[in-house]
Amino acid sequence: MRERTSKPDTAGTFVLDGYPRTAVQANQLEELAIEQGKIIQAIEVDVPRDELLKRLTGRRSCPVCGEIYNVYSKPPKSEGFCDNHPEAALDHRADDSEEKVKVRLETYDELTKPLLEYYDKSGRLEKVDGMGEIEDIYSQLNELI
Repeated sequence: MRERTSKPDTAGTFVLDGYPRTAVQANQLEELAIEQGKIIQAIEVDVPRDELLKRLTGRRSCPVCGEIYNVYSKPPKSEGFCDNHPEAALDHRADDSEEKVKVRLETYDELTKPLLEYYDKSGRLEKVDGMGEIEDIYSQLNELI
C-alpha cells in the first residue's frame, strides 16, 4: 500500500475500493495517511442484504469480451450465453454461489462493518443509496470524491 500510494497519480484524490476491510488494515492505513499527509474519507454504498445476494449470486460474465450480466437485473437475450458472442457460455464465478456469498457477508459483518462506525464517529463517513440507477449512484460518488 505504501508503494502504491507514493506514486504521482495518488498525489490528489484517489479511491481505495474495498480497502480497508479489517481494523488492523484501517489502523495501518491511518498511520500511512498521517505519514504521507493524506486525509481518509470513507464512503458506504448502502444496499440491502437481499439485494446484495441477488447481485452477487446472479452475476455472470462472458469469457470472451468480459461483458457482465445478472440473471435478475440484466439477463442476456439468450439464457446462459453472451449477447455479443452467442457461442460463449457465460461464466459464474465459484465465489458467487449463494453459500459462499453468505460466508463473505458474514465475514463483512464481523470484520468490516465495524469500520463504518469508526469512520462515522470520526466524521469521515458519507453514505450513498446503492439502490438507484447506476448513473445516479455514480454521480453521487463522483460528487463525494
